[in-house]
Amino acid sequence: MAKRFIMRIELTGPSKQKLSTLSDRHGMTQVAMMSRIVEWFANQGELIQSACLGRYPSEIEPDVAKLILRRMSGEK
Repeated sequence: MAKRFIMRIELTGPSKQKLSTLSDRHGMTQVAMMSRIVEWFANQGELIQSACLGRYPSEIEPDVAKLILRRMSGEK
């Protein structure tokens, strides 16, 4: 098994409540859910990561979303 690391995160009250609700709904621990989310995020390309982090100006967000969908569908 790969070496594992423990990290702390800081959440707002509403975010913590949503995480609790989601983890209960899916029958997962909050740690397992966060681990999967971080693993997924870390394995995404820069385009997806930047979009998730809100790094694109709101004026071009629709264009970025279309570009992401085109790339996901295999179009160039």
